This record gives sequence, C-alpha cells and structure tokens, in this order.
Amino acid sequence: MNIKEVKKILEAQPNAEELAILREDDRSGVQKLLIAYDKRLAADEAEKVRFAKLMSNEKAFYEAGCQYIAGCDEAGRGPLAGPLSVAAVILPRDVFIPGLNDSKKLSAKKREELYTVICAKALSITVNLVGPKEIDALNIYEATRRAMINCLSNLSHVPDAILVDAMPVTLPRTKCLSLIHGDSLSASIAAASIIAKVTRDRIMVELDKEFPHYGFAGHKGYGCEAHMKAIAQYGPCKWHRRSFEPIKSMNKNNELGEGVGKNILTKIK
Repeated sequence: MNIKEVKKILEAQPNAEELAILREDDRSGVQKLLIAYDKRLAADEAEKVRFAKLMSNEKAFYEAGCQYIAGCDEAGRGPLAGPLSVAAVILPRDVFIPGLNDSKKLSAKKREELYTVICAKALSITVNLVGPKEIDALNIYEATRRAMINCLSNLSHVPDAILVDAMPVTLPRTKCLSLIHGDSLSASIAAASIIAKVTRDRIMVELDKEFPHYGFAGHKGYGCEAHMKAIAQYGPCKWHRRSFEPIKSMNKNNELGEGVGKNILTKIK
C-alpha cells in the first residue's frame, strides 16, 4: 500500500487485522500516520469521558425515573441593547454531541456548527425573545425568570425535570435544579446556552443593518467603548434598554420614548 492508501484506511476506522499490519510497517510516513491516528483516538475517548461528565446531572434524574429533562439558559442579560434570548432544550437520553460546551467558551463558528447539530438531535427546543420595553417594565431578572418559565412550559415534550443556569425557576409537579455555572455542568443547559446565544447574535447582526451607527454586529449590544461613544453621539435607538445606564440617566425627562416591546416565543422543534 502507498501512503495515500494507508491514510484512507486509517480515516475509515480500520479493523484489528488492518491495524496490526500497518503497525508492522516501518516506513516513516506510515508511522507518522499511526501516531496521528492514535492521538485522534485518545482525543475521541477523552471527549466521550468529558461529555459523560457533562451528562452527570441528567443521569441522576434519569436514574430517579425521569424521562424528559429540559435544560434552560439565556443570552443577553447584560447588554445595553437588543433582546433577551432564552432557550429550553430537551436532549435524548443516549445523545452524544462532541464539542458541546458553555457557549461562552466556544468560537462563533463552533457555536453555529453546534446549533445545527443540536437542532437535529434535540427532542424539543423553544426560544423566547424579550424586547427592551418588557425588560424595562419588569427588570432584567424578572424578565429572564418569566421567559424561562415560558420556554419550559411550551416544550413539545413535557419535562419531568428541569436544569436551569443560576435561576431559581419552578414548574408545577416538575423536579427543578438550579446550577451555578450550569452551562459548564450540564449538557442540556449547554445546549440551551448555544441556542439562545446563536439566536441572539443573528438578530444583532440583522439590527446592525438597520442601525449601522452602533456596531451591533461586532459587540452584540454590550457596553464597549465604541458602543458608548455611539450612544453619546447619536443617542439611543428603539432597541436600547431605557432602564440600563447610561440610557437611564439620559431619559430622566422621558424624552427618548419607549423601546421595542417584542416578546416572541418560538418552538424550533
């Protein structure tokens, strides 16, 4: 076999006999391919171990007799502009999604890739978008809590248990567990964090086209220096949160008008 044929075999999961033959081949090119193959196997095994740990809270609920476990998380509590995005996800019991992690630990490209995988593998997904007007009326904490309940209550599969990232949310006759840094401790919450984050980021990119002065596509509405300068120069737009500083101080005389009042629940699956 030439090196190209060896590479093809190793990429196609060789059987024990093929692997034994290749290990006896003393060509340096073959040995380099075997080293890379072994590293890939080790990395794959390590990822399976990591993912199993990420499913430990779900496993505890499964062992307690639960069938459907929902994870819930948000994106956009802190920005000065844009909607709050909350998502709930129910994953299958035997799911394996390599690379799944807290959305904040992933690149934008990886989040997009995982978004597609999660949508394909999840049993149920809901997303609730809350506009600035409701955030201002309720406060961001209460808006988040209500949106989480809304998402969890409208899943196509009724959850027996819910896992939520750092928010004491309860549902009638449902086991509930709030986890600090839950998006790093639960696969279901991590999946929800990615759905919420990607959904919101896509919206901010679209808002950037409508309001190009603010640079929403880059900072996604957070209070970076460039965004603060844009607010000072152009004033807030309808997507800025009037209850957040510095917009709140600018609006003392109610001269800026109201923000966007959208509250949209979407069942993705």
